[in-house]
This record gives sequence, structure tokens and C-alpha cells, in this order.
Amino acid sequence: MQMTQAALAAMFLACCLNAAAWADAPLMTDKSDGGLDASDFLLRNRGALPVPVIITEPAVGYGGGLMLLYFSEADAHEGGEAMEGRKPPPNITGVGGLATENGTRGGALFHFHNWSGDRYRYLGAIAQGRANLEYYGAFDSGRNYQVRGTFLVQQVLARLGDSRWYAGPRYSYFRSSTRFTGTAASELSLEQQAGHIGKAGAVLEYDTRDNIFYPNRGSYAEFTAELARNWLGSDQPFESYRARGYNWLPLKERWTLGLRADGQFTRGTVPFYAQPYVDLRGVARGRYQDRDAVVLETELRWNVTPRWSVLAFTGVGKAYGNWRSFSEAQNVVSVGTGFRYLLARSLGLAVGVDVAHSKDQSAFYIQVGSAWR
Repeated sequence: MQMTQAALAAMFLACCLNAAAWADAPLMTDKSDGGLDASDFLLRNRGALPVPVIITEPAVGYGGGLMLLYFSEADAHEGGEAMEGRKPPPNITGVGGLATENGTRGGALFHFHNWSGDRYRYLGAIAQGRANLEYYGAFDSGRNYQVRGTFLVQQVLARLGDSRWYAGPRYSYFRSSTRFTGTAASELSLEQQAGHIGKAGAVLEYDTRDNIFYPNRGSYAEFTAELARNWLGSDQPFESYRARGYNWLPLKERWTLGLRADGQFTRGTVPFYAQPYVDLRGVARGRYQDRDAVVLETELRWNVTPRWSVLAFTGVGKAYGNWRSFSEAQNVVSVGTGFRYLLARSLGLAVGVDVAHSKDQSAFYIQVGSAWR
């Protein structure tokens, strides 16, 4: 979904540059406050919405692309009722492509759908391309490599009774080829450089957020257990587990505190490019990577007006387990700040920019909603 979010953010920035032109467009104005609002445009305008993609990920450099997005409102009454006080998330379909300055290329198609009053949720995606990245491994020295391939994921979740819990199966497949374009990572075995990953497993979710994009209150948690086996399309057998949780707490009027915990754990012979890594703003993806990775992060938001908000955040994480023990692994710390504009009130969709800094670098990110996803 990250590609979708970047595309929507780019649309927001373009709208800001042309605010005067949009002011007279009824589909882009909220009647309640007269502010720039894309709710009707996204949900009720016929056809696909072409939007640019802006990429600012440090691991692949600056870049861009184009996506076609289509939003539709979920029918809360067909086949079921939405939970009291909670509107079902919208259905989203997208297709597009991108490229970055370091030669990374790709295209993707995805669809998210819910029905029967958000009792069932489906997520499917397919992507193809190549990425030029760096692997640090045991020697803490970046070695350039390229991975090419096709990725597929299919997931279906069902709500458990009248609770806020969802459960269901997930299958993912990655058919790829990798090669080091400079110095090879001599610490890797041939098995750790395997190209095909096929995994199946179970997903358990808990969701009380008031909206899926930029929550003001509520919690989200996900627990996954997946097995990679030869009969599922994987070259090497291994297991992967993940537990992540986010909580948004209204402290007082206009203030919201966000808390995040995320742990990824693997066992067996995991291909090096699929190993868990420290995922924090201001830290390049894959910079700190090992058998396991854990992250803690907090964010404080101030809603300056009903539409504009500013935020500050900090987090810490570490990757460990194979090359280094937990006590030996480096603590990775990042700090940053950002802003959001509530672009679509009906969706709870806010877009903006985050700027973050860590020991190794600084970076900025075009964001749609929360950075936690």
C-alpha cells in the first residue's frame, strides 16, 4: 500500500500549488468548512484517478512514477452491518509503475476490498521489477546487489463473531534472481542466496481504529506465522513470525499520542534479501538487517486546526540473532518531525511530509496518513 500512499500525497502537494484553481471546484471543497477536500472526488467521481508517485526512500534514491487509483465506498448494508460507530474502510484498486535514480524499476497492481459490513477483507497484489540495494551483513559494510523478480500476495480475513478480531490465511510468492554487482558478501552460503520464496500461513488482526489512514484513536495489532516450504514454491524451508501493534491515545483536546511496537523473527535458512530489518523513518531500508529485528517508536501529534496537524517522533530498534547477539547489536535511534493536511474528511485521509534523522543520514518522506502501516 505504500506506493498508493505516496501517489495520494503527490496529488495533495499538486493541489496545494493550485489551491486557487481548486477553490471554485465543488467536488474539491468541503461544504462544512469550505476547505480543500477530495472526499467526493475520490469516492464518487467516475473513472480512474491518474496521480504522480514521488519516491524519497534513501535505500533506492529519489525517483517517481505514475499510478491510476480508484476508490469506492464499501456497502455497509449488503450482506451485513458495519460495527456500531465505525464506518467500513473504502475499497481501493491501483495500478502503476515507478523508477529511481539508482536504476530501480517496477510495476504493480493491487486491490483491497471489504464486504458484508467489513466482516470480510481481501488484499491481493502482484508486482514485478528490479531493485538495486546494499547488503551490510556480518561486516557492517555495504555490498551492492540487484534483485529482479515477481511478487504475489493473496490474503483473506474474516471477523470473529462481533469482536474486533480478524483471522485468515495468507500466501505470498517471490520468484527472483539476485546478483552482487561489486564485492560479494562472502559470509553468505549458497542457500542464503536462493531466489524463490513461497510462504503460507495464518494472520490474526485486531482493529479498533476510527479510520485506516490517520487514526485519532484506537488500536491496530497484527500477528503472523508463515512457513516457507518446497511444496509452496520455496527453494529453502524456513519460518517467519511477526507481531506488531499501534495505539493512538487522545491525551486532551487537539493532542494525540501514538505508540508502536514491531518485532520480526525468522528461523531456518532465510534468503539474505528477505531477512528482517530495522524499519524507522530516517534509516535506509535494509541498513540494519539480521535474523530478527525489533522496533519501538512513539509519536506526538498536535492538531493545530481541524485540518492541519504537526507531529514529532522518535524511535529505537536493533537487528540481531545471526551476525550479532542482542546485547552486541547496535541500538539504532531516529528522530523527526512532520505535518499533515486532512485531504479527505470522509475517509480520514491526511497527507503531508515527514523529515527524519538517524546516525547515518537524514531523509524526508511523502506520507499519506500515518507512517505506521
